[in-house]
Amino acid sequence: METEERQALSIDSQIKEMTVIADRVGIKIAEIKTESHSAKSSNTRPVFNQMVSEIKSGLYSGILTWAPDRLSRNAGDLGKLVDLMDQGLLTSIQTYNQSFSNTPNEKFLLMILCSQAKLENENRGVNVKRGMRAMAERGLRAGLAPVGYINSKRKDQLGLILVDKERAPIIKQMFEKVAYEGWSGYNVLNWLHEIDFRTRTGKPMVLSRVYETLRRPLYYGEFEYPKGSGNWYKGRHKPIIDKELFQIAQHQISLRSFVRKSNVRSFNFLRMMHCGHCGSSITAEEKFKKLKNGDISRYIYYMCTRGKDRNCPALYVNENDLIDQMLEIIDKVEINKIGMREKLEWDIERWHRLDSFITGEPYIERSISNKEIDLRAYAKCIFKDGTFDEKREILRYINSQIVIKDKKLYLEDELELNYEKK
Repeated sequence: METEERQALSIDSQIKEMTVIADRVGIKIAEIKTESHSAKSSNTRPVFNQMVSEIKSGLYSGILTWAPDRLSRNAGDLGKLVDLMDQGLLTSIQTYNQSFSNTPNEKFLLMILCSQAKLENENRGVNVKRGMRAMAERGLRAGLAPVGYINSKRKDQLGLILVDKERAPIIKQMFEKVAYEGWSGYNVLNWLHEIDFRTRTGKPMVLSRVYETLRRPLYYGEFEYPKGSGNWYKGRHKPIIDKELFQIAQHQISLRSFVRKSNVRSFNFLRMMHCGHCGSSITAEEKFKKLKNGDISRYIYYMCTRGKDRNCPALYVNENDLIDQMLEIIDKVEINKIGMREKLEWDIERWHRLDSFITGEPYIERSISNKEIDLRAYAKCIFKDGTFDEKREILRYINSQIVIKDKKLYLEDELELNYEKK
């Protein structure tokens, strides 16, 4: 058997020592192969499978390896090696401590050693699972603590997780925003990016991690082990939220499952405005209400992210109110300041020529004043009934920053802003 010191040898050291053995017993090395895949599962190691194919082709007839369990710890791969020896294609296997030739006794010994390694591997897995189940019964869980907690470093507190005082309040706010304000996962993600929230490893949260966090009962004090087993345990750790808050958040998340993808649209006015109180960017959230007839009504609200001032007094604004105010903004903007004027004029001109063709009326060149009236009317029409992309294109080419203050829209140059002085 290998000593612990031998097992700790690196691959490079193993190769060096096996090369010395090859020189001593007169074995000519045709090729050196290394593999990082585990030997516990059959037919999962590309290098091993290649080696078997090369032995079958007659490229070489022996194997030099550190130990039998490096070749196989599963019945499938062991069977391949024994079958090659039975066919006379594999004549010998040389390990650090012994050699195996194509004789009944030595093949039998090879099978015993590989089977023993398989048994030890499986028993190790059983023991690990038994230990983890025993920990779960004591209210402890193995593995890395989820965001909002940290693993205890005390040896007598193995499996205990402690509240991360820096991140736990943010995790609680995530649940509160979903439960009480109807935020979606995207809203939460945007907010986390605004406040530059980072995990313990210094990485920002991604959307899948946000939903994984919001669906984790561990935060109110319970966990399932193994996952999907239906076996629930009460943890010894301190909960970050209570069970009622968790359930309300799950209800809000489930409401979105009623909404068909065809009805889900992007937010029209993100990244086009900022808060007139504190200067923070504007975010949006969608809320759903289940009607008595079973339909789902969807509402969109825009609000300050409070990234620069957590106590900003800005109020929520309904998207429909914003659209009505956008029509007034179009009247305030000088036509020459609309950067896409030429494109809009071309679209309008094309429509007039098409109308003339359909009605049979002669086409009449319009005056400059009439063109400007048509241009404003066309821009308003887009804001009222245009597509998402058309609305954003108009906003993108208005060469003035739009500001929301006290639920009203302003052009930046007509509103005195004081937040930069704070």
